[in-house]
Amino acid sequence: MKVFLPEVNFSDWGDVRYLHLGTEWVQGSMKLDAPFEIELEYVQRMMAWLLFVDAASVPKRHAMQLGLGAASLTKFCRKTLRMRTTAIELNPQVVAACRGWFKLPADDGKLQVVVADAAAEIRKPQWLGTVDALQVDLYDHEAAAPVLDSEDFYADCRSLLTEDGCMTVNLFGRSSSYERSVEKISAAFGEEAVWAFRPTREGNTVVVGQRTASRPKRPALADRAQTIQTRWGLPAPKWLRVFKPHA
Repeated sequence: MKVFLPEVNFSDWGDVRYLHLGTEWVQGSMKLDAPFEIELEYVQRMMAWLLFVDAASVPKRHAMQLGLGAASLTKFCRKTLRMRTTAIELNPQVVAACRGWFKLPADDGKLQVVVADAAAEIRKPQWLGTVDALQVDLYDHEAAAPVLDSEDFYADCRSLLTEDGCMTVNLFGRSSSYERSVEKISAAFGEEAVWAFRPTREGNTVVVGQRTASRPKRPALADRAQTIQTRWGLPAPKWLRVFKPHA
């Protein structure tokens, strides 16, 4: 069966470039004068896994994105955090757009963009147990609901992770149910392993699932948040006001 792949285009508004998949819905963005920073608030929150690891260990870790979007996470992990980074994207036009319009670097020894169906790709043995930061942002061209949102899919995601690895997932959409999605994530990861942000103004809710549940104390999280802001410019201290264990 042929898979429908929407047309990819972009628009510029002020100093920000937006990615679209054939509709007005924004699928990603980039500051034209700071292309390797993360512009959207919810995308910044997809980096919340940093709260659970030692900052010094980050360049030795492996990040994977399911869904490339405008490549904000992929670029940030590869260029700013200096991590080994893998992105899985179904639509080759999105990859071409990111390389042509959104400053995505060419593949190298630490960056690999794989054109594939994420659901099938993540079941390949080569990826199991290798990912420290899994970032899931899989939406159709109308941004109506997550494309992959089953308990089996989230269990496959958990299988990718290292022992102290985390999944961050964006939950958004007019047709989706946040509570149902979180129930599936909790069933796959365990209720003690799930953390969640409050929704952004735009309605994006970022949820974190830990491979191994931990409940660091607020002072420890505050110290890490300050380090994240100082080293990488992310507003992590603000996150702690709207981020807590789900259960």
